[in-house]
Amino acid sequence: MAALIKVRGVETRFGEKVIHNGLNLTVNEGEIYGLLGPSGCGKTTLLREMVLLQEFAAGSIEVLGKKLEKIRHKDAQQLRREWGVLFQFGALFSSLTLRENIALPLVEYTKLTPVMIDEIVKFKIALVGLKASDAHLYPSEISGGMKKKAGLARALAMDPKLLFLDEPTSGLDPISAREFDRLILQLREMLGLTIVMVSHDLQSIYDTLDKVAIIENKKIAYEGTLEEIKSVKSDFIESFFGMKK
Repeated sequence: MAALIKVRGVETRFGEKVIHNGLNLTVNEGEIYGLLGPSGCGKTTLLREMVLLQEFAAGSIEVLGKKLEKIRHKDAQQLRREWGVLFQFGALFSSLTLRENIALPLVEYTKLTPVMIDEIVKFKIALVGLKASDAHLYPSEISGGMKKKAGLARALAMDPKLLFLDEPTSGLDPISAREFDRLILQLREMLGLTIVMVSHDLQSIYDTLDKVAIIENKKIAYEGTLEEIKSVKSDFIESFFGMKK
């Protein structure tokens, strides 16, 4: 199984504050991989570092064979075509319709004709379970669950190999959250995706993740499957997973 993401010795600092002190983890092809840990441990920070939205102080992050710490602009632009990102609250542009939001990466990174872009957008809208008529709505006119789906459709617009999800079920009611989990599993199978997910949703964690990394005390306290996690000595693991018998 090929390793698509390798994090080695990563250190992150905000001024004098150390967030990560030597993180090591590996995400293999086809996995749904969870970044877990207490609030403030730097889960979303690490995800942002993986997608070139934030710099790290030391160490190495390799994504799809490219080392991010010394990447050239041309290679960075190519990598951005090969991953999709769903931010926590969808991060849709409020002045654009859902169709325009989803089309944005295609307009930005390709030379496809408007007709071809429209066809791709229609397909992605259907793929995530939205109706064709939803394409003309603005973010202010739709529910939180629809915003997540629209954000997911935009993340999938470029047919990425990698999908990054930041708290994908936060803010959703339990029924919508479980529906979103099922959608993620279906898309992984249909599209052959590798997925990296930050989550606090215990049910989602059990239902979707193949492997997890627990960030605690600035290090990786555990990396592996959920089956073996309870044998690990960790305050976070004991409190977070203790409720699941």
